Amino acid sequence: MSTIPGNPSTATSHGTDLRELVLITGISGSGKSVALHALEDAGYFCVDNLPPELLREYMALSHPRYTRKVAIAVDVRAARSLPVLVPLIDELRAEGVAVRPLFLDASTDTLVRRFSETRRPHPLSQPETGGSGQQHALIEAIELERLMLAELREVSTIIDTSTLRPAGLRSHVRDLVAATTSRLTLVFESFAFKYGVPLDADYVFDVRVLPNPYYVRELRALTGREAPVAQFLAGQPEAAAMLAQIEAFIRHWLPALATDQRGYVTVAIGCTGGQHRSVYMVEQLGRRFADHGATVVRHRELVTGD
Repeated sequence: MSTIPGNPSTATSHGTDLRELVLITGISGSGKSVALHALEDAGYFCVDNLPPELLREYMALSHPRYTRKVAIAVDVRAARSLPVLVPLIDELRAEGVAVRPLFLDASTDTLVRRFSETRRPHPLSQPETGGSGQQHALIEAIELERLMLAELREVSTIIDTSTLRPAGLRSHVRDLVAATTSRLTLVFESFAFKYGVPLDADYVFDVRVLPNPYYVRELRALTGREAPVAQFLAGQPEAAAMLAQIEAFIRHWLPALATDQRGYVTVAIGCTGGQHRSVYMVEQLGRRFADHGATVVRHRELVTGD
């Protein structure tokens, strides 16, 4: 995963008085603690589980250490106060706070597995008998949490952690917050259809119709980042046509997306294994949109680390 820097002028136009708030929310078990620790390592002052009704008072503190770069995690434990969060985000923005809500999510199967491995109860779980009854109660709690957080999810940048290891999540979060040199950040993400479509995708393009380098013996062990694969695909008229069409679509709608109060737009490109065609296309799109301001390139199936 890499960040392609854009024009830094927008980052400095506010001077040192800019107050920046990264609001971390999401489904229990999706990795909010990992994300918060990543932001702490990146220089943010972090607060876990601050009651939403105290958020305005906290941001009104005069000491810059506590308000200039802040990351605050809020979860379903503050259920009674959650309805105030969405309007509060708009109010804080109107007061000059750069609020960036991040919503961490994962598939239900992934969440069930994580809770089973850690043996920790879900915050909304009720005491239940063991076995299948306990798993059924856990699934119900997860689905209830999705309903309670649905409105907040709609106004946030979504990060799908279903296939991410902690190191990959930390890297992705750091890249997202580092890339905000413009109002709208474009995230180009490659993935493998056989592992599922990313939950955080705003647009999904299927490039499985393109010639597959996997069937060229010399290219099978390589990825779309490497020159031999890139040269192979660059020589395919279908790949050039699809790349141009995806670029034209994004450029056409980019002005409308930029005025839609979005912080990020995620464009997911999928192929069968997430190694060759989708990786090449994402690398090319990242280069073509480098002039946009801030562009993040991410390859879901190439993320390594524990």
